[in-house]
Amino acid sequence: MAIYNLGSINADYFYRVPHLPSAGETLAATSVLRGLGGKGTNMSVAAARAAARTIHIGAVGEDGRWATDRLLEYGVDTRHITTLPDTPTGHAIINVEDSGENAIVLLPGANHEIPESTIGAALSEASPGDTLLLQNETNNQAQAAEIAKRLDLFTAYAAAPFDAEAVQAVLPYIDILFFNAVEAAQFEQATDQSPTDLPVRQVIVTRGSQGCTLFDNQLEEVRHFPALPVTPVDTTGAGDTFTGYVLAALDRGLPMPQAITLATRAAALMVTRHGTADVIPDLKHVQEAQF
Repeated sequence: MAIYNLGSINADYFYRVPHLPSAGETLAATSVLRGLGGKGTNMSVAAARAAARTIHIGAVGEDGRWATDRLLEYGVDTRHITTLPDTPTGHAIINVEDSGENAIVLLPGANHEIPESTIGAALSEASPGDTLLLQNETNNQAQAAEIAKRLDLFTAYAAAPFDAEAVQAVLPYIDILFFNAVEAAQFEQATDQSPTDLPVRQVIVTRGSQGCTLFDNQLEEVRHFPALPVTPVDTTGAGDTFTGYVLAALDRGLPMPQAITLATRAAALMVTRHGTADVIPDLKHVQEAQF
């Protein structure tokens, strides 16, 4: 089995600040760090580190070859990452305050220029039962989801950055939907639909330190999973780590409750580290961690 991820690739620039800036405010950062990121990249690295065969579908500019090389080092198949001339690699400016909370400004760059031919070539290699993972930092999401449906792939969508129309466009084709609590509330406000109203087998709503809720619409069950007690230093990438670990565990045949429990451990470790893709924990550390 394998996970195909149509996902973003970013250079993340982290600025440590005393607090998140308000409108018109100028702050002096105490440090800066460049790392590998993008929600798609984070999820690919998490899935690979959780022992799933992971194929990333995406694009970078000429300035992004280092990112492709880094993904390969982390165990991700990069054959379907296209290099686009005259297009910058996506990047994010991430302000992180001392409590670990963050605010992010994103330039999509090549992430919004992924050719349909790149997606088609990658998915032509997929087998029924493989997973297609999507999130809202690339173009061609609905087209890829429709192809996946025809190929009998298991399709997952992480609804971030949130856009109600983008979610609605993929709903007919997906099997599992990931929201955080804010996104779930925004979607319900925009569409008057709660997780139990959606034509999706399963919806997972993550709630940060309050854990997560699984809405199993196939079994008509709702189950809550608590978070683990840790002191966060940086929450960036925790949700992406959770998503990648859930899907990797399902790909390996674990039942959903065990997949969520494992992913909860991975996310708990992640928030104790500074950075994004470069510091996502591997399966051995997640299994051995003491909480």
